[in-house]
Amino acid sequence: MTLFQARSTLGVFADDRRPRANDPIVAPKQTISTMTTAICAPPLREKWPLWWKLSLAAALLLVVILVIAIGWLFYAGVGVWGIDWPVVWGFAIINYVWWIAIASGGTFISALFYLAEVEWRNALNRIAETITIFAAACAALYPILHLGRPWLFYWLFPYPNVMTVWPQFRSPLLWDFVAILTYVVASILFWYFGLVPDLATMRDKAVAPHKRRFYGVLALGFRGSENAWRYYHVGYGLLAALMAPLVISVHSIVGLDFAGAATLGWHSTLFPPFFVFGALLSGFAAVMLLAIPVRRLLGLEDFITGRHFDILGKLLLTSSLCVGYAYLMEAFTTFYGPDAAEKRLFVNKVTGELAPIYWATILFNVLTPQLMWWRRIRLNEILVVLVSLAVIVGMWCERYVIVVMSLRRTHLPSAWGGYTPTLWDWLTLFGTIGLFIAGLLIAIRLLPTVSMFEMREVILRNARRDR
Repeated sequence: MTLFQARSTLGVFADDRRPRANDPIVAPKQTISTMTTAICAPPLREKWPLWWKLSLAAALLLVVILVIAIGWLFYAGVGVWGIDWPVVWGFAIINYVWWIAIASGGTFISALFYLAEVEWRNALNRIAETITIFAAACAALYPILHLGRPWLFYWLFPYPNVMTVWPQFRSPLLWDFVAILTYVVASILFWYFGLVPDLATMRDKAVAPHKRRFYGVLALGFRGSENAWRYYHVGYGLLAALMAPLVISVHSIVGLDFAGAATLGWHSTLFPPFFVFGALLSGFAAVMLLAIPVRRLLGLEDFITGRHFDILGKLLLTSSLCVGYAYLMEAFTTFYGPDAAEKRLFVNKVTGELAPIYWATILFNVLTPQLMWWRRIRLNEILVVLVSLAVIVGMWCERYVIVVMSLRRTHLPSAWGGYTPTLWDWLTLFGTIGLFIAGLLIAIRLLPTVSMFEMREVILRNARRDR
């Protein structure tokens, strides 16, 4: 068997499945019946292919590593990480901001574009929402682990207690706690509420009794009556309207956490919008990075088409230009301002021993996405995956630059220090990546990957236009 034959057998890079410039939002040959059958087939399949089992095994191995790393952290304390004075925020905060940014981009696609009645989102919103759920779960781990006494994390929440001790209401960290908790709870509700009609379809399609019971319980008795649909659309619209401002507020507050500190490189009004731009960039990149293999491996080429590649590529390019503008303004305001220490820090960023990380940020977040100006590249699956992966790495480098480079160079040169992540820092990061991938794999094994009830509306509208 030749390499081309092997790749065609695996369904990878076969010519007839490539995204094309004139692709519609959904393939014209698809009807409501064929679409429902195609999307229900993967979760209802009794046996799954080898790629899924191997991927899940690798992801679960990383989850085991995460459990070991957290167990050792609980036993030995946060000293096992590389943090020290003056860099007291290390991987924990870098990874927290990185994960929550990935989560926010998914919400942007699923909520804001729903309110704008954008048709193409219907094929991607389920993937985006699933990314949001598991990325937010990974993000939520880090602030708790970073507390030093994580079992007392609930002390951050203002509740009546016998000690009459309240959290500091003027602290951005309290706003952060409330914003993240609200965002996580609202994201789970939005994701699950959007699944209910499709779970009812799965219940009706399932043959095995145990699967009918499983999906029947999850569908909460949804039968698709006229009244049920009317109330459902009202509730879903309200949740989308709640999520849209949340996605902006969460990152604005995370940015405010930094801007509120009198730390070099942080004390800037630019930070809240800067963090929102970064969230959109990393979120779009994550959706593109995961939609491409999911599309291929689950046979969803008729629903995630070249049109989606084209639009997502343009969104990635736009958000990259916004991030590039923020980088430019950071340099401009630093050298336009009077603070010599700020200027010294910036020069250290671009020429010091950690300068390769800063320039990697520029390369991956600003220069590499410029390839998306060309449609041919936006429709090339391999190049899109590489660009998206570069952005994900670049956003992590950006968080490293913000957290570590600012903390290690304070106003007082006598207080300067360094930071070197330890093995436990890296194991915790890789472990959360495993948790994220395992969650996604289990989700696509049990749940429909594309929103069927919204896709039906698209197919019906297309049929009316054709008539």
